[in-house]
Amino acid sequence: MNDLFIQKIMIDWRRISPDSYLRKIAALQNLKELELARPVTFFVGENGTGKSTLLEAVAAAYGFNPEGGTRNYRFSTYDSHSELCEALTIGKGYRRVKGGYFLRAESFYNVATKEEEYAADPYAVAEELHRKSHGESFLAIVQKHFRPEGLYILDEPEAALSPQRQLTLLAEVNRLAGQGAQFLIASHSPILMGMPQAQILSFEEQNPHEISYEETESYQVMKMFINNREYLLDRLLGE
Repeated sequence: MNDLFIQKIMIDWRRISPDSYLRKIAALQNLKELELARPVTFFVGENGTGKSTLLEAVAAAYGFNPEGGTRNYRFSTYDSHSELCEALTIGKGYRRVKGGYFLRAESFYNVATKEEEYAADPYAVAEELHRKSHGESFLAIVQKHFRPEGLYILDEPEAALSPQRQLTLLAEVNRLAGQGAQFLIASHSPILMGMPQAQILSFEEQNPHEISYEETESYQVMKMFINNREYLLDRLLGE
């Protein structure tokens, strides 16, 4: 056993209806158990491969609000989470979580609104999230809520961030992971995925499996584009 808060994720398919769309997701349909091995784990793969679906289910099963926030947040603007969270069992470690946050790119506006409503000091700079850019407000939440020995679940955080800000987030995640925090991150960002010692789980085929950074499609596509930009654009645009 390692010292991670979430050691493994287990799915009881008997608790999922026979006609559920979840049974049609290739990366999930035969998945019964998934082990996490490092403080930072990335779920990677093309759109529709199930990585965000599983990430959201893990967050809900652990007690986070499905739309995001801390485990104390209780609000719903649109009930979109799947029945997968009811079929999950989380294999927990021996340590007690000292904080946590679930952050989703698609529902960030709703979380930012609730952050301001819940704020003890509505005039605090970190709380005026709707007066900041998307990226600035995202990093304000990171700076406010992310602490050592916490559990943080992030769904496509790069959607809010410039490449420079992605590097800022990478450094912050790396720092906190070294101080006992655990991160589960669904991402397409070749910058974030480059974090040293991270576990990268690919959802491209049946059953998520570990791959190297250089094997990720995000890295390969970005490398190919940077090294062959003019040729690729000529082929793509037909000029």
